Amino acid sequence: MAATSPLMSTYVRQPVAFTHGEGAILYDTDGKRYLDALSGIAVNTLGHAHPKLVQALREQVGRIIHSSNLFEIPLQTALGERLVALSGMTNAFFCNSGLEANEAAIKLARLHGHSRGIEKPEIIVYEKAFHGRSLATLSATGNAKVQKGFEPLVEGFVRVPLDDIGALRKLAAERPSISAVFLEAIQGEGGIHAFHLDYLRQVRELCDQQGWLLMIDEVQCGMGRTGKWFAHQWAGIVPDVMPLAKGLGSGVPVGAVLAHGKAAELFKPGNHGTTFGGNPLAMRAGLTTLQVMEEEGLLANAADVGAYLAEKLEGALKPTGMLREIRGRGLMIGVDLDRPCGDLVADALRAGLIINVTADTVVRLLPPLIFSRANADELVDKLVPLIRQLPPVKGS
Repeated sequence: MAATSPLMSTYVRQPVAFTHGEGAILYDTDGKRYLDALSGIAVNTLGHAHPKLVQALREQVGRIIHSSNLFEIPLQTALGERLVALSGMTNAFFCNSGLEANEAAIKLARLHGHSRGIEKPEIIVYEKAFHGRSLATLSATGNAKVQKGFEPLVEGFVRVPLDDIGALRKLAAERPSISAVFLEAIQGEGGIHAFHLDYLRQVRELCDQQGWLLMIDEVQCGMGRTGKWFAHQWAGIVPDVMPLAKGLGSGVPVGAVLAHGKAAELFKPGNHGTTFGGNPLAMRAGLTTLQVMEEEGLLANAADVGAYLAEKLEGALKPTGMLREIRGRGLMIGVDLDRPCGDLVADALRAGLIINVTADTVVRLLPPLIFSRANADELVDKLVPLIRQLPPVKGS
């Protein structure tokens, strides 16, 4: 009989454990080398063991890790100032994860609705969206598998299709209870679907007309991954609320929600809080991440290497007839195939490559922003033969 694990069975884990890494390379307990094209699901912005991050965290651990938000935290103010300057927004609240940042956004939307005299404020959300697994964020998520077994869901969400401005205008005419629109600039878990830039501009305009908050979830697509600091900046707009996390701390848990305009003054003392959020260690990780990204030109690198990688993948896969589409921007790439490809994850591990599959048919690539063209060449050389070996769809 197999030994009983002391861990709850909430994950289907691959049978590999990593001991250390350097740059875009990881090593397992047997010393095997892997090219990391996932970066902890868009978390390890600076790759593994970046010397400047390692030094900063060692220094911070030797000073102070945690003091609580009962006291001033100068590093929190410093990181808030940097994020406000990069985003054009007004202020920040720090937490521990993307889920927590999205929860804070939902609370801001409800506060905004009540401030306008709406008894039961509603938030517009999207098909294929993913905002987290708490009761509120899974209710906002557009995935029945994530929601199954946790009913009754939290009410107050109205779902619409992607890129359909007519659906939003219809709701504006019919539902005076709407207080906000909540979307990912590029959907990650849903299969790497980027909203059209014109659509984002239209939503911004409609929110201004209706007095709604525009809340853009940048948890996965933000922090330089697309070649700009935040993915919505490609559309030249500024949201009212922006949740962040994942790549902000390069592996140290840190989340944030930024607010602007009418949303910036909604939270008052006692409306929201956190024990661990914004502690000195997390703030040092965030500040160092931003510093290194600027010093090493990682936004430009993400744009360059991402475009190079997408072009190489398309050139290698298009002749096979298996490729539907390559989606995304920068180093957030979805390779949509004409068949299920879940087995690729294990196949790639055996070949020394770390990838992910989402939405059944989409190879999701989220490498660290230090990824080079040489790394991209290695990725293509390892991944394309594995894709070519996928069995055809039954009945085709």
